[in-house]
Amino acid sequence: MEQRFVDNMRSGAKELGIELTDVQIGQFYKYYELLTEWNKVMNLTAITELDEVVSKHFLDSLALVKAVPRMGEKAERVIDVGTGAGFPGIPLKIAFPKLQMTLLDSLNKRIGFLNEVIGQLGLQSVETIHGRAEDFGRNPKYREQYDYCVSRAVANTATLSEYCLPFVKVGGCFVPYKSGKIDEELAEGTKAIESMGGSIENVVWFTLMVGEGERSLVVIKKGKATPKKFPRKAGVPAKEPIKK
Repeated sequence: MEQRFVDNMRSGAKELGIELTDVQIGQFYKYYELLTEWNKVMNLTAITELDEVVSKHFLDSLALVKAVPRMGEKAERVIDVGTGAGFPGIPLKIAFPKLQMTLLDSLNKRIGFLNEVIGQLGLQSVETIHGRAEDFGRNPKYREQYDYCVSRAVANTATLSEYCLPFVKVGGCFVPYKSGKIDEELAEGTKAIESMGGSIENVVWFTLMVGEGERSLVVIKKGKATPKKFPRKAGVPAKEPIKK
């Protein structure tokens, strides 16, 4: 294991108020190795350089604690929608082993990769599901069953809210990871958020490292149950987002 990786992970996590054990650092390094190895044969990420994986994938995922400081203290249920190569779900699970994590992605190849990571890292209480958020959001096994829904998926807030808020139980939160400048996007997404039973509680802006773009975490609280008609059928939220 490269010392640079160890130092960057440990110091970066410490800045977020997270103390990582040697075992956890080792899990992150194994994850990095698997990510770069599998990326040679399938498109998982454009970011493969060690320092960038640490900052733009691992630490960016863990930055959720800036918006949810008590994350990981209890065995709460979290679903990561559109997880891709496992961000932010797997870094959160490594750092906070008590979490019960569900990883949802529409591409079965990525699910294969995630299952390999989960097995090699020895992670417990992690479920992977292959399919579309619109379908699983209507399934009683998953609908309104989660304390938190997180997503780094690239979609506007209106569309993401329809994908994600149906999974969140009343009293829970949906927290999308966004770029810095999102005022206009949030204004456009307010109607969709409210239609799903949510409201914007807080927006946290941050930068991970000097010279890197500003990021934001939007805390959307679920105040009431999502109406049965949502989410609409697969493909509709992306094509026809609910906007003012």
